[in-house]
Amino acid sequence: RVGAAGRYGFDTEFHREKTYWPQLALLQFSWREGADTRAALVDPLAVPVGPLAGLLGGPATLVAHAADQDLEILQHECGTGPGTLFDTQIAAGFAGHGSASLATLTRVYLGYDLPKGDRLTDWSARPLQESQRRYAVADVAHLLDLEEAIREDLDRRGRLAWAEQECELLRLRAARPAEPDRAWWRLRDARQLRGP
Repeated sequence: RVGAAGRYGFDTEFHREKTYWPQLALLQFSWREGADTRAALVDPLAVPVGPLAGLLGGPATLVAHAADQDLEILQHECGTGPGTLFDTQIAAGFAGHGSASLATLTRVYLGYDLPKGDRLTDWSARPLQESQRRYAVADVAHLLDLEEAIREDLDRRGRLAWAEQECELLRLRAARPAEPDRAWWRLRDARQLRGP
């Protein structure tokens, strides 16, 4: 059903504090069926997520916010990433919004305040609480409307192609295999490390 929609909202919840690879704890999807927006949560602790490669390899556009880490997880868990990507944070940057949060962009473009709450929760604990599920669905519930609003804004400004090119660069960058020997390059403040 998601793949047939042509485009879908996507997000993940994960832990990466004590592991080299992020530990996937939840996948969130949204898509349109007619005028209705649908959402689904997928528990990767209960079902294998490798078969999502079929969805990712299809023609549908993955719409996400700040997708860099989500793409890394997809590459690791499914062996692939999306064929087409629209990142709302990157795109909004071309409209002058810098690295705005999903909540900020949803308020600015859609006039809607996302619920606050379980952002820093333990997503690997089961069962998920109702507040966790509400928060997770909210992360994707308005992504498709947000994408449309940002596209319209950028089209008026003559910058839509710029945003699409930058989203494609992110998609291609995420598709490259990780280089463990260079992982330390991503450490914050690595320039201040001394000696071996």
